[in-house]
Amino acid sequence: MKVLLTGTAGGAGWPEPGCRCASCAALPPAHRRPFGLVVDGAAPPPWTCGQELTAPDGSRLLYLPQGQAVPSGESTRYDLVLIDLLDHPERLGELRRAGLVDAATTVVAVGLDHRVRSEEELARRLRLWGAIAVPDGTELDVVPGRAAQEPSRTVRRALLLGGARSGKSAEAELRLAAEPHVTYVATGPAAEADGEWAARVRTHRERRPAHWGTAETTDLVAAIRAATGPLLIDGLGTWLAAVFDEHGAWESDRAPVAGRCDDLVAAWRQAPEPIVAVSDEVGMGVVPMTASGRAFRDALGRLNERLAAESEYVALVVAGRLVEL
Repeated sequence: MKVLLTGTAGGAGWPEPGCRCASCAALPPAHRRPFGLVVDGAAPPPWTCGQELTAPDGSRLLYLPQGQAVPSGESTRYDLVLIDLLDHPERLGELRRAGLVDAATTVVAVGLDHRVRSEEELARRLRLWGAIAVPDGTELDVVPGRAAQEPSRTVRRALLLGGARSGKSAEAELRLAAEPHVTYVATGPAAEADGEWAARVRTHRERRPAHWGTAETTDLVAAIRAATGPLLIDGLGTWLAAVFDEHGAWESDRAPVAGRCDDLVAAWRQAPEPIVAVSDEVGMGVVPMTASGRAFRDALGRLNERLAAESEYVALVVAGRLVEL
């Protein structure tokens, strides 16, 4: 199957004519034209339910525009997937989970527009999701069982630091959005007794892909060692506070807390599956007024430093923007 992409943008193109947003203003006119497709020299017939085509050579194509659900029911893997990944990238994770996309599938992002701030940010996200973007006019030679390009995937250990409401949790979720199996490890306290905390927890749950699993635990060592797929740990600050509580260490012996941190660092170093962890950056605020507050700040700062030293990727998230460290 030969697939010619005459355009790769959304219906209005990218930049969108007349739009003054930062994304559109940075690009020349007609940088990406509205999506268009030619298959084996001809425009495809009207799309049927599932938005898919099968060529005479057996190669299979799936097109998932914005708002289109992942195919359900019996189906076999696709050789080429053209998908709007700016609209719920977790749909790619669902395809992988169902066995419809594998390492031999070429995944191309289409429907591109000003929902992403730049081509550079688009490329960063696609590397995380195992997908590619191609210029308008690209012809793909689709061969059953052979990917046109094998994109990179997530690193083994990623640590995301940031202050309150910095966007660090959203960035962590974005990094793993296209994975087929993810376990969200929640380390925070039960939400029932605190309405404000319950609202936070509810927002996080609603934002996460529905097919992700959840584990509520402070035994991070066991969770890491038993992992059979990627983990998202959110977050290390609430975990450390719980450890202080468990050992009564706010006003007494803090040696058990140091031991738990040692165990966590050791497990992190030998992690069998990819991990993305969120932690609070505590070195930029005021000095806490109490001795227990200073002890917590120092312990979390040391933990962040040790985990960063054992991580392939570390970034500070500020106002939703990444500063790679």
